[in-house]
Amino acid sequence: MYIEHHEAQALIQLIQAAQTIIIHRHVRPDPDAIGSQLGLKSLIESTFPDKRVLAAGTTTQGLKWIGSMDKVTAADYQGALVIVCDTANQPRIDGDHYDKGATLVKIDHHPPVDDYGQLQIVHPIASSTCEIIAEISRHLGDQLPMQDQAARLLYTGMVSDTARFLYESTTSRTLEVAAWLKQYDFSSFEISDRFMRLSFEEAKFQGHIFETMSINEAGVAWVTISQEDIKAFGISEEQTQIAVTLPGRIEGVLSWVIFVQQEGNGDHYRCRIRSKGPVINGIAANHDGGGHPMASGANAHSLAERQAIVEELTQAVLAYRQEIEQED
Repeated sequence: MYIEHHEAQALIQLIQAAQTIIIHRHVRPDPDAIGSQLGLKSLIESTFPDKRVLAAGTTTQGLKWIGSMDKVTAADYQGALVIVCDTANQPRIDGDHYDKGATLVKIDHHPPVDDYGQLQIVHPIASSTCEIIAEISRHLGDQLPMQDQAARLLYTGMVSDTARFLYESTTSRTLEVAAWLKQYDFSSFEISDRFMRLSFEEAKFQGHIFETMSINEAGVAWVTISQEDIKAFGISEEQTQIAVTLPGRIEGVLSWVIFVQQEGNGDHYRCRIRSKGPVINGIAANHDGGGHPMASGANAHSLAERQAIVEELTQAVLAYRQEIEQED
């Protein structure tokens, strides 16, 4: 177990001492962000029913099936314990006033780039922040016991961040934690089915992605999604997430990037970068982003910058292939 006894005890002592606890996560949340946020909230509420526990941030329509946020005001932060889940750096925290509480805690599985918070529980070895929250509960036992609702939320985040346990980030420990959570009363089938399900519009959009994808000889793929594409297929920007894993299914592709044009600024593209070998978070950091070695996000503000990202990925893939050949 990678959870240190001292950090788990420090967290539970802060929770026990606080009357109001406010939990944040990152902007544009994914299921791991919401699952860890609401899973931790559920654990605290069931263990300490007299405490006030709030989930801060904007509600994401496509993920309302996981859970919803609370209304949080500036006054709520007075004397509060604030916990931020799944957020590597402060500019990405969703919600204001997170730094106005009595104590700030960071719980995350991203590589550390911003050492904020009086207590930091950061373990990049974990597949997800949901896995870390589950491990904290396992470590603390009766001090913060697992229950059905929290298990469902945490399992949801783990399934999402590992692509149903397919990614390299899935360790034997990940599977052990998932098996432990499955002992509780929730339907793992319903969770997996939810991630597999597509609307007809989304299915047609996936076809468009394959039709417009470019792949170079090195094995780098890229796709550009415009605001016109989003409107033409009747989907939201949030739904473009379904394109992220598609290039990786093509034989020979080792790294790829999805460029999504941002509404109101035609030159600004969000970049979702993925890899099956070459480390790409350094490339993301070069372009106003960051993340995991195999999954990162960035921003491009011109055609030239988008072309530069593709070129940097190409060089990373070529270097990776050369390294593999030398090892053989």
